Amino acid sequence: MTKKQKLELTWVGKENRPRLEPRILLEDPEKSYHAKHRVTDADIFDNRLIFGDNLLALKALEQEFAGKVKCVFIDPPYNTGSAFEHYDDGLEHSIWLGLMRDRLEIIRRLLSDDGSIWVSLDDNEAHYFKVMGDEVFGRRNFVATVIWEKKYSPGNNEKGISATHDYIFCWAKDKQKWNWNLLGRTEKQDKLYKNLDNDARGPWMSDNLTRAEFRERDFYPISTPSGKSVYPASGRSWSRPPEEIERLRNDGRLWFGPKGDSGPRLKRFLSEVQQGTVSRTIWTRGEVGDNEEAKREAKTLAEPTFQTPKPERLAKRVIEIATNQGDIVLDSFAGSGTTGAVAHKMGRRWIAVELGEHAHTHIIPRMRKVIDGDDKGGVTEAIGWQGGGGFRYFKLAPSLLEKDKWGREVISKAYNGEMLAEALCKIEGFTYAPNDSVYWQHGTSTERDFIYVTTQTLSPDQLDALSEEVGEERTLLVLCAAFRGNMSAWPNLTVKKIPNHIRERCEWGHDDYSLNVENLPKAPPTREAKRSALKTTEKALSRSASQPGLFDLGGDDQ
Repeated sequence: MTKKQKLELTWVGKENRPRLEPRILLEDPEKSYHAKHRVTDADIFDNRLIFGDNLLALKALEQEFAGKVKCVFIDPPYNTGSAFEHYDDGLEHSIWLGLMRDRLEIIRRLLSDDGSIWVSLDDNEAHYFKVMGDEVFGRRNFVATVIWEKKYSPGNNEKGISATHDYIFCWAKDKQKWNWNLLGRTEKQDKLYKNLDNDARGPWMSDNLTRAEFRERDFYPISTPSGKSVYPASGRSWSRPPEEIERLRNDGRLWFGPKGDSGPRLKRFLSEVQQGTVSRTIWTRGEVGDNEEAKREAKTLAEPTFQTPKPERLAKRVIEIATNQGDIVLDSFAGSGTTGAVAHKMGRRWIAVELGEHAHTHIIPRMRKVIDGDDKGGVTEAIGWQGGGGFRYFKLAPSLLEKDKWGREVISKAYNGEMLAEALCKIEGFTYAPNDSVYWQHGTSTERDFIYVTTQTLSPDQLDALSEEVGEERTLLVLCAAFRGNMSAWPNLTVKKIPNHIRERCEWGHDDYSLNVENLPKAPPTREAKRSALKTTEKALSRSASQPGLFDLGGDDQ
């Protein structure tokens, strides 16, 4: 039986997936921050800033936040520079796609069923990414490609055509369940409505009552208030039958011009239109800002270090469409913290992940200003933001296993008992919930299934006592350094030795899965490099023949 074929994008190494370690998160109270007092009852304090590799951070969030994130807005880097100049054409795209695919798969699990992801990209990888994104989220769940006008002036140094836009791709987790919002009506839109006849129903705007095709049944005369009969223009016909026209006339919904002798138009009242508009796919700099606006915002907050930052109005547009107050917004490429800052001002919960040092030099100072009400720029005035709330700062814990001086994987010395219990709960799929009154309850997976972590060697007597205390109606997973006895004696216990039990689960000690080029696989040597190395070796071996001992490997003379 042949394997069913499907349309897909392939790349070198697509089948390879990292075995990620589900790290725990360690809070640093010194870097966490909150307002000195409540500003409103809606203030949110449990926002999270996570410092560390974003793929590991996404994995760390999965257990707690799977199915809970309403909106993900990311601006992933494509920071290759000249790092790929020795690779075969296309290999750099494969590496980048593989790294991004791994992230998207976790993000999809984090999204709520009515959630969505928005990804900002330029021409470097946008079109490859679109096809790959369709594989992860399903082509049927693709919503739209937004064209964002990121700059006004053309780049004089660019060849042929100057790029003035970026793409923002949007997928819903499930398009049938996606909850999206209309954009608020603008003052400019409302000014189009006038009240030329002092109608008691208020301002209105007139609309065409003809269609752009000829239908004989809908080509008939309409009498105007002045007594004149009017017909549709040549090649057109009325869009309503005669009886509907008369109903509209009797309800005062037809406009025949200021003198009452023009063709009828339909009056649409501002009070009756939907209180919002559906977003279109072209977002101009006048609507949502551009890179220059973002740079001006950054100058008021910290020393700018990003070439193409995103303005707060752009993040506001995404969050306005995709979320409601209290929803969770995630940005796993936080950069200078724009998404988190705007989400905070708009009353959303936010999670921001950043590996770079600007997590400390840019994001923390920026969020402190937002919380203190000292950030007067961006969307502050439009939203009416006055400060409040807070955030908690976390960093990724080190890898649970490290190698000792003999190269064996052992429990890291950085872990105390509490950290060890929490880490093993996460690895085994238990919720870490230590019970102060029951020493062996470190976590739970159901009401009757628990986990106990200890670095002791457990004797048969200790296991007997433990089994008796757990009882017949409950089960316990015991993770310990070692144990003695026959397991069949304790049917309600499952006893495993650590670290042996988890050794093959993950890639231990791998701290950086980032998209920074210095962390990517090394380029294979070229043929020229191989030939040069071979010649060097041959010359050295030739010299060694006349210089005994130069390449002596310690073997016996023959």
